[in-house]
Amino acid sequence: MDLEFTMERIHMAKTVNMHEAKSTLSRLVEEAESGEEIVLARAGKPVVRLVPVHRTKRRRLGLWKGKVWMADDFDAPLPEEMTAAWEGRRP
Repeated sequence: MDLEFTMERIHMAKTVNMHEAKSTLSRLVEEAESGEEIVLARAGKPVVRLVPVHRTKRRRLGLWKGKVWMADDFDAPLPEEMTAAWEGRRP
């Protein structure tokens, strides 16, 4: 990530010092859950971001059944030339 972009995002976020964060943590968590980006700072320097944990939907097993095919020799060793190429060396 570009440093300028990162610093720009920090300036757009709500910055809170550690002392204030200790006394208002519940409110800060609620704000983060509602989508606001909160940056915690120590001595005026950004240290961490408080962001919500995005819960993913539970995945259903078997959705790709019958749609994907894998060769019987899928995990067979590669020829030496291909292995060398992947490892960045000459055979």
